[in-house]
Amino acid sequence: MRHLTLITTGGTIEKTYDELSGTLDNRRSIVRRMLRRLRLEDTTVAAIELMSKDSLHMTDDDRRRIAEVVAAAIGTRQSPGPTSAVVILHGTDTLAETGEVLCKLLQNPRVPVVLTGAMRPFEMVRSDALQNLTEAAFAAGVLPPGIYSVAHGRALAFPGVIKDRDRGTFIKPNSPT
Repeated sequence: MRHLTLITTGGTIEKTYDELSGTLDNRRSIVRRMLRRLRLEDTTVAAIELMSKDSLHMTDDDRRRIAEVVAAAIGTRQSPGPTSAVVILHGTDTLAETGEVLCKLLQNPRVPVVLTGAMRPFEMVRSDALQNLTEAAFAAGVLPPGIYSVAHGRALAFPGVIKDRDRGTFIKPNSPT
């Protein structure tokens, strides 16, 4: 049995439309709705709704808090936590910044830690949210320990991952695609 810890932080992937105000905002996590759409054999998912923020509003304290929750979930090599892998739902605007912070604070994690998000909210037509969540859950089960960005059919290891705003995806400059 695989035990996956899923940490939600908000971002576009979880934004919902408010018909009264006409706005698209992070109000509450919708990860459980997303998970109901997936078939994850032999996998338990512990969802932690850590925060519900647009990543442009994240602070250094927020990133440290994410790292602390990940550290608690994975434990150490001597005293392993209950999880086989961690997936973090995160806004794409500053996902790379959080990945770099995790690399610094969680050196040599004992399990894969995967960050993913979406360029379009789950609720929208042509959203990449469910694809990226599916890919992240799969990648978390096959990647070696480390910190990764998983989206749009690629897994990129930190450090050095950036958002390519022109292409609407993540890249790792100066490395093969």
